Amino acid sequence: MNLQRVLTITLRVFRGFKHDKRSIAMMVVAPLVAMSVFGIVFGGEVSNIEVIIVNDDVGATLGPPGNQTELHLADAYIGHLDKGVLDIKFMSSMDDAVAKVRDSEAWAAIHFPANFSASGATGTPTTITIRADKSNSQIFTAILVQMRLAMDAMMKEMGHRAPVEFDDTNAVYGQGAEFTDFLIPGVIAFAIFLLTTLLTLLSFTTERVNKTLDRILVTPVTEGEIVAGYAVAFGIIGTGQAILLISWGIVGFDIFIEGNLAIAILVAALLAITSMAFGILLSSAAKTETQATQMIPLIVLPVFLLSGIFWPLEAVPAWLQPAAYALPPTHAVDALRSIMVRGWGLAEIWPQVLALLTFIMVFLLLATLSLRRKG
Repeated sequence: MNLQRVLTITLRVFRGFKHDKRSIAMMVVAPLVAMSVFGIVFGGEVSNIEVIIVNDDVGATLGPPGNQTELHLADAYIGHLDKGVLDIKFMSSMDDAVAKVRDSEAWAAIHFPANFSASGATGTPTTITIRADKSNSQIFTAILVQMRLAMDAMMKEMGHRAPVEFDDTNAVYGQGAEFTDFLIPGVIAFAIFLLTTLLTLLSFTTERVNKTLDRILVTPVTEGEIVAGYAVAFGIIGTGQAILLISWGIVGFDIFIEGNLAIAILVAALLAITSMAFGILLSSAAKTETQATQMIPLIVLPVFLLSGIFWPLEAVPAWLQPAAYALPPTHAVDALRSIMVRGWGLAEIWPQVLALLTFIMVFLLLATLSLRRKG
């Protein structure tokens, strides 16, 4: 393999992008837009959930005659609900409140019974009824969390302690991390894999259609040198994208960075090279740009759903998890999260790096063979 010819191919790739503003926008603007949208939409907390409270609690009288106090536990409970999360309205009839839920004018109708204070004062079990629209599990979970937090706050205010408490103040990893810190490494891997694969796929398909690739292969340049030249170019592009996206994550979303950023950038570059070789492979099955475009859903959907980008792999059915590990972004996402949130180094993430290197070797070999077959 001739290094001079490899670098010539690399420079040819960059010259092609110089006159293609749309591709430059895909490489620079699209990842930033994707990260911004996902970070804003998925990184925020659920808020302004409309609920209706029906408070039938009549209170309770405590203490001996002449020194009695009125206890209104339902009012105290409601006072501890987070009004930023729950948009509370009051009604006098549970039937009317449930009708509002049925009409999608509220997410839940919450009923405090007449004996709520009396039962609380005597320690007798009582029930708060929640008639909810459970069509959105995240919203329903947020309502339950607020109800439980309000209960804990009310008990502490009254000088009572829950029978069991949890101490999670000394985390092994990710102390203070939020969902955005889990999300952003996945978005970085997703953007690099998707855009690099699509750019290579469309670029190679166009060159095949225009016979440009045939003319290149007539020269002394070999198939392996073409693939190597593209690998160098997209390794540089992937490195630049990683630096850009991580920098935007730090500035725009204050993401968690515990580990070595140089290692995170290395992982991103390896993913970019893997994606480039994968794009060449896909291009061998496309005879026109239209056919190449039709492959996009086949690329996006498996990676979007199975790579652990937006939800953990533990949520994927066990029989489908092996397919997830057959996708390069799965290993890149795991490595980036381990570096950025856990603070791990190469000594800990070497299995993921080894997996990416294996993908690179296999895909580069297959990409070279596909050029020999189709060139």
